[in-house]
Amino acid sequence: MAISHPMAELKQGGSSENRRKQLLFRAQRRGFKEVDLIFGTFADAELGTLDEAGLDQFEALLAAPDQQVYAWLRGAEAVPGEYDNPVFAGLKAICEQKSPRWKS
Repeated sequence: MAISHPMAELKQGGSSENRRKQLLFRAQRRGFKEVDLIFGTFADAELGTLDEAGLDQFEALLAAPDQQVYAWLRGAEAVPGEYDNPVFAGLKAICEQKSPRWKS
């Protein structure tokens, strides 16, 4: 499995828009339904507004194991410092909504 290097792709003529499309696709197809819904909903609503640092934070969270991310989102485990950022706060806010509007 090849590892994508988004910054290298941008330097080689890739676009920020392509990166956003790839992140949206990955967010909706992680393989863990609950996490797919949370990440997909966040990505659909917020990816267009994230700067490069936000995109990097989102991509790092996408690379974290599903079970761990889900435990962090539920509050069952403490969020490691490297993931405790504004993007994670946005994901957590989706989980805390009384009636979230899931994108599937």
